[in-house]
Amino acid sequence: MPEQLNDARIQGFLATKEVVVLSTIQRSGAPLAMPMWFLHTPQALYMISVDGLQKVRNLQRDPRVCVVAESGNRGAAIRGVVIQGHIEFVQEPEQRLPIVERLLQKYDPDLARLWGGRAMPPNRVLFRIEPERVRSWGL
Repeated sequence: MPEQLNDARIQGFLATKEVVVLSTIQRSGAPLAMPMWFLHTPQALYMISVDGLQKVRNLQRDPRVCVVAESGNRGAAIRGVVIQGHIEFVQEPEQRLPIVERLLQKYDPDLARLWGGRAMPPNRVLFRIEPERVRSWGL
């Protein structure tokens, strides 16, 4: 039976993570993997980035992504989740506001300090990762 993002084990594991690795596809077809702050819900993952960065340009051209969250370093202690899917940019302010508030809460006070306040700067983009395949191990 395929695993789902809303599985309690997966949600519990993601709740312990501050950073995941986001992989996008470059024009050459090579992957670009970057550490990212994130917010998870039972339906999707959310991330914010600076508009114009290579990963954002990759996403604008090809919305396919892979996200990895893991912990441990040997044998049975290794646990993790891989989420493959596609992104959708969240443009509407009424959709962005509750997600931005939850991200600010999760990364308090660091995100507000980085932004110079609690408002998402205009040069940022928010995107939602819609899972298509989820796989976990060790959970």
